[in-house]
Amino acid sequence: MDPLISSLKVAATGLGAQSERLRVVSENLANAQSTGNFPGADPYQRKTITFTAELDRLSGARMVEVSAISPDRTAFPTEFQPGHEAADELGYVKMPNVNVLVEMADMREANRSYEANLQSIKQARELISMTIDLLRNQ
Repeated sequence: MDPLISSLKVAATGLGAQSERLRVVSENLANAQSTGNFPGADPYQRKTITFTAELDRLSGARMVEVSAISPDRTAFPTEFQPGHEAADELGYVKMPNVNVLVEMADMREANRSYEANLQSIKQARELISMTIDLLRNQ
């Protein structure tokens, strides 16, 4: 397969993977304060995303794919809020294990990776366009 087409495919799978990563981070941020709705209930559990490299047999290029979206098993922090509907008998509420700063850093990294893949696609398109122009002018 043409190396330019292969690079387009690799960058496209990277875009898809980073897009999914941004979706997971957004979901975590949206639920950063989501507690349970009855005493002692578990709150929202942070999700993490894992990628894997898959070999595309047609092009021979290694593509990135989402291998799993799994729950983060870290413990839930607790806050003393005796009047809350999810407070246990001691007045403590389990809060989501989402750290907003970690999520923001992850979002920034995913955004940069997305932009890098997008730039690769733009470069490949430009090279293909230049090649077509060269062939026309012969």
